[in-house]
Amino acid sequence: MTPITLHNTKTRKKEVLEPIDPNNVRMYVCGPTVYDRAHIGNARPVIVFDTLFRLLRHVYGEDHVKYVRNFTDVDDKINARAAESGRSIREITDETTQWYLDDMAAVGALEPTHMPRATEYIAQMVAMGEDLIAKGHAYEAEGHVLFSVESYEDYGKLSGRSVDDMIAGARVEIAPYKRNPMDFVIWKPSDKDTPGWESPWGRGRPGWHIECSAMAHELLGTSFDIHGGGNDLMFPHHENEIAQSKCAGDDFANVWMHNEMLQVEGKKMSKSLGNFFTVRDLLDQGVPGEVIRFVFLSTHYRKPMDWTEKKREEAEKTLETWSLLTKGLEASDEIDDAFLSSLKNDLNTAGAIAAMHKMKAELRFNDLKAAMEFLSLTYDVDPASEEVFDWLYEGLNVRPLIEELVEEMSKARAIKDYDKSDLIRKAFMAANLSVSFDSDGGVTYKREEGFDPSKLEGLL
Repeated sequence: MTPITLHNTKTRKKEVLEPIDPNNVRMYVCGPTVYDRAHIGNARPVIVFDTLFRLLRHVYGEDHVKYVRNFTDVDDKINARAAESGRSIREITDETTQWYLDDMAAVGALEPTHMPRATEYIAQMVAMGEDLIAKGHAYEAEGHVLFSVESYEDYGKLSGRSVDDMIAGARVEIAPYKRNPMDFVIWKPSDKDTPGWESPWGRGRPGWHIECSAMAHELLGTSFDIHGGGNDLMFPHHENEIAQSKCAGDDFANVWMHNEMLQVEGKKMSKSLGNFFTVRDLLDQGVPGEVIRFVFLSTHYRKPMDWTEKKREEAEKTLETWSLLTKGLEASDEIDDAFLSSLKNDLNTAGAIAAMHKMKAELRFNDLKAAMEFLSLTYDVDPASEEVFDWLYEGLNVRPLIEELVEEMSKARAIKDYDKSDLIRKAFMAANLSVSFDSDGGVTYKREEGFDPSKLEGLL
C-alpha cells in the first residue's frame, strides 16, 4: 500500500505519515473567528483539510479518525460588532457560526468530529495559564497573564525566524507590564462592558493563542498527529501555540501543514481593490459549491491559488461534462490507484484531477464517478441541456463512428470495392453528412442541417 506523505512545516520536508495510534488518527485545524461571513479565502483551509480528512478516513477507517476544528467566539472584533449593532455577543456568534457551517457544507465539506467553541473551554485555559505560571513560563502583570518567550528556547523554529526578526516584522504591542516586547497575552482583564470570566487574576478573558492549546489538549490529548491552517497563522499564532503547549508539558503536533493564500485575478483580495467577496456572495450569484471546490482543488495546497472567472467557467464546464457522463451510473467499488496515489503524495489534488481527466478520456465513467464522490464533486446537471449533451454524445459516440466509417470508405475506394464505398456514401447522405476527399488523400466531413446519426448505425 502506498503510504501517505505530507510536507511537514516543522522539518521543511515531506515525510511519511506514521500515526501515533493508527486506530486513533488525530488532526486539529484552526477555525474561524465568528463575527461575519466567511470570505472566499477562508474556504481554502476548509477544503484542503476536508480532503485530507476524507483521505485519512479512507485509509484508516471512518471510526479511527478524529478531526477538531474550533470556533473562536470570544474576540475583540466580536465585541466591537456587538457594540455597533446593539445585539448580544451570543446572538452574533450563534448566527455567524451557523452561516459558516451552511457555507462550508455548500462547498462539500464534512463536519469535523468536534467543533468546540472557545467559550466552552475557559476553565481549561485558566488551568493551563496557572500551570505555565507555576513552571516559570508565564507571569502575572496588572491583571494580565503573559507568556515569557525567553523561557522557551525553540521559539521561532516553526516559522524559521529569530526573535529579533519577529519583533521587526510583527505588530508587537508595546506595554509597560511586558518583560519582553515579544511576550504574548494568555489572559487579559475585562471591563464591565466586555465579556469576562472569573480567574485567579481577576475577571477577564483569554488571549487568542491559549484557546487552541487548551482545546487540542482536552480533545486530542498531550500529542496528536497533524495540526493545520493557513500559512498566515504560522506566526504568531502557531508559534505561540507550540511554545505554550510544549512548556505545559505536551508534545503537541507531530506534523504541521500550512496552505498558501488566495488571490483574485492575480491580485491580493481586499475591499479597497473591489475584489473582496464571500463564499455566500458566490453561492447567491449561482456559482455551485462544487465549482468553488473544484477550482480550489485544481491548485496544490502549498501553492498560491488564483481565483479567476476563467477558472470558474472551465470548472463548471468540466463538472457538467463529468456529471452527464456519470449520471445514473454506479460508482466503482475501488478507487483508482493513480488518483489515490496523487492524494497520498502530499495531498496532490491537482494530480488527482489529472487522473480524473484520464478516466474520462478512457471512458472509465464508473471510476470517474467514484473519484467525484470521494472529492465531493458530484454535480446535479440537467441532461436536457441539449447543447452540452449533443456535444458529449457526438464527441464520445458519433465522431468516432464517423471517422471509422470514413476510414472504411477510403479503404474500399483504394481497393475498388465500390459497393461498400457506395453503401457508406449513401448512409452519409441519408444522415445529412457531407464527406469530401482531398486531392492529397485527406477526408473532411461536415454535419448539415437535419443531421441524423441514427442513419449510420449498423454499418460496421
